[in-house]
Amino acid sequence: MNKQITIIKASTGWRAVNLKELAHYRDLLWFLTIRGIKAKYAQSVLGVGWAVIQPLFSTLVFTVIFGRVARIDSNGVPYFLFSLVGLVPWTFFANTLTDSSNSLIANAAMINKVYFPRLVLPLSSIFSKGVDFIIGFVMLIIFLIVYRITPSWEVVMLPWLILVLLFTSLGLGMILSAMAVQYRDVKHAMTFAVQLLMYAAPVVYPTTNVPEQYRWMYALNPMVGVIEGFRSIFLKTIDFPYEWVIMGTIISIILFVFGVFYFKRMERVFADVA
Repeated sequence: MNKQITIIKASTGWRAVNLKELAHYRDLLWFLTIRGIKAKYAQSVLGVGWAVIQPLFSTLVFTVIFGRVARIDSNGVPYFLFSLVGLVPWTFFANTLTDSSNSLIANAAMINKVYFPRLVLPLSSIFSKGVDFIIGFVMLIIFLIVYRITPSWEVVMLPWLILVLLFTSLGLGMILSAMAVQYRDVKHAMTFAVQLLMYAAPVVYPTTNVPEQYRWMYALNPMVGVIEGFRSIFLKTIDFPYEWVIMGTIISIILFVFGVFYFKRMERVFADVA
């Protein structure tokens, strides 16, 4: 009887993802994604309610501080909705960065004992946050109905914005997870870094507050096009920012491709230093 022998060798140089191998381990990806969801909500009094509380309470705080006290312009719409629309995509992005950066370290025991595509770990961390995004998005729709606001016809662009959001999250998530294995400072710096990044995106203020000559540079942040695109669709604050979204799309693809190759390049040392 012929026996199939599989030889596992350390990767060298810059290598692409083996999609066939990743598809073979799809059940593991699904299991880890479900485990991530259950780990957050299991034995919790509020359960999935936390997915509503986080963006809702942040919105209320921002409304008081930035809307009432600082009186930041909200492009003519209620500041509560203005900040909520920005926080729904931002909360997903921020949570995926925090969780994916710690995904390899948290599963060091698996890495050291058994072989599987290490890319499964940051992917499962990011996909598990999709439930929070869906719940937050449904909450947003409910508030739009309460305020009697109808989306513009450019709601058809929403899948494009979600893809940019996903590619940006995946790209940065893979880069940070690979870096966190060698440099443990990454884990400790993420909470601080995410707070800084929030003010580098138009979450609490509109992009129109940025001087016009610097907006093209500001829009190099993919989250600028995503957040302002969401506001354009649901609140009609500005015309749909095609230029910003196109720039964000290019940057998100670059981040994703670089993240994949960087992760695969560093993969060979994960078991040694995890």
